[in-house]
Amino acid sequence: MKILIATGNAHKFRELTQILPSVTQQGTPLKYVSLADFPDISMPPETGSTLEDNAELKATYAAQATGLITLSDDTGLEVDALHGAPGVHTARYAGEHADTSDNNRKLLLALEGKPLDKRTARFRTVACLVTPRGNVQTFEGVLEGHIGFGYRGENGFGYDPIFIVESGKKTLAELTEIQKNKISHRGKAFKQLAKHLEHLSVK
Repeated sequence: MKILIATGNAHKFRELTQILPSVTQQGTPLKYVSLADFPDISMPPETGSTLEDNAELKATYAAQATGLITLSDDTGLEVDALHGAPGVHTARYAGEHADTSDNNRKLLLALEGKPLDKRTARFRTVACLVTPRGNVQTFEGVLEGHIGFGYRGENGFGYDPIFIVESGKKTLAELTEIQKNKISHRGKAFKQLAKHLEHLSVK
């Protein structure tokens, strides 16, 4: 059974395929493909007002365009000192055409001068599974932590180098992929989704 993970981000695709099952409990092999396998598909803008809206919007569009069961997610970084920002605008925090470095620099600047105990934050991921018939299921994962004072670590992507996990002194970018998947917001959401995939039946 072929399943689309609606992302063009190679890092995210690799991370998710390490979490998701390779076979259902009925013995059906599961093969994952990404948007890189569908270069003619242009995904719609993320216009939802919530993470749930955006995750469902992406998955629904891609499922209808490809005829495949589709998985997607939307992740928000919620910083308490910034009243929950950047939130739903996490990927575009520094502007529509900003990159990861721009977003990280803006966030560090916004928190400049604040001590660690005033830099509490959390990542929240909503994962969505949509069938070509339009059935929708969502799953949520949260990771608490703090925003650091600079960049640390070579792994991960996005805000990982400046997000210190609550359980220790390391950033997400200082963890291995296996370590990160055990605790991460995205890992928690997709582990729930993975259990659902294991029980998929071919009809």
